[in-house]
Amino acid sequence: MKKIDRILRSQGGHWVGDGFPVRSIFAYDREAQENSPFLLFDYAGPYNFPPALAPRGVGQHPHRGFETVTIAYEGEVAHRDSTGGGGTIRPGDVQWMTAAGGIIHEEFHSPAYTKTGGPFRMVQLWVNLPQKDKMAKAGYQGLTSAEIPVVELANGAGRARIIAGEMDGVRGPARTFSPINLWDVRLDRDATVTLDLPEGHTAMVAVLSGHVTVTDTGDGAGEAEIIRFTREGSRVTLKADGDAMLLVMTGQPLGEPVVGHGPFVMTSAADIRQAFADFQSGRFGAVEA
Repeated sequence: MKKIDRILRSQGGHWVGDGFPVRSIFAYDREAQENSPFLLFDYAGPYNFPPALAPRGVGQHPHRGFETVTIAYEGEVAHRDSTGGGGTIRPGDVQWMTAAGGIIHEEFHSPAYTKTGGPFRMVQLWVNLPQKDKMAKAGYQGLTSAEIPVVELANGAGRARIIAGEMDGVRGPARTFSPINLWDVRLDRDATVTLDLPEGHTAMVAVLSGHVTVTDTGDGAGEAEIIRFTREGSRVTLKADGDAMLLVMTGQPLGEPVVGHGPFVMTSAADIRQAFADFQSGRFGAVEA
C-alpha cells in the first residue's frame, strides 16, 4: 500500500485575470522535486458569475517548458493561441496545451457563458516536460467529454473518466511526453474504492468536493486539499464520506532541475534568460486578431 506523504492545502485564494477565482494548492516554487512531474495545481471555483456584457478572463500571455491542462466541470472557457489552436471547452471537456518551445495564449469565458453567467468550476494543472522535450513544437489538444472513456468502479463505488494514462485496460485520449495518469473520479455516497497506482510514480488525489478517508490510517482530506502519497507501494484505498469528486494524478518523476520564473519553467537560469529574450523578440509568434 502507498502511505500518505503529505496533505497539501491552499493558503488562500486570488484572481487570475478577472475570470478565474483560484486556490493554488501547490506550485513549483516549493517541493518541486516531491511533486514532479507536476508543477502547479489551481482550483478555480466553485463560483457563480452573473451575466456580463464583455467576457471575463485573462489576456495574452506566454509559456515555455511545460504543458497546461484545464479541466472544465462547470462553465465555459474559450482559448486561442499562437499556434492557431483553440476552441471552447464546456463541462466535461479538457484543454491540453503544450507550451514546450514557446506559446502565447489567452483564455476568456465563452460568449454564451458570458451572456448567461452561472456556476463555474475548473482545474488547471501544469505538467513539466522532460528536458529533451522542453523546446519541442508547441501544440494544443482539445478533448471533448465524448472522447473521454468511462470506467465503472468495482462494487458500484462510482466511475472514473480516463483523461490520460490507463485504468483497467482503458486508455485516455491525451498524448503525454512522459508516463502520466489523470483520472476524473466520482465516488458515490459512503463508497469504498481501491485504486491501483504505479509503483515509483508521484501519486496525488485532489479532493474537489466532499471528503475522503484513507482507510489504512484514518486520515482524510476535504475540498481543495490534495493527498500526496509515497512513491513506494502500488495501491490506495479510499472511503467517501458522502459523495466525493476527485482528480487522481500520477506521474513518473523526471529527476531533473526545476528552474522557473513566472510562466517559464526550464532546467537552468540561462534557459530562463533565453526564454525572456525569445519572447521579447517575438519568437513565440502571435495570436491572430
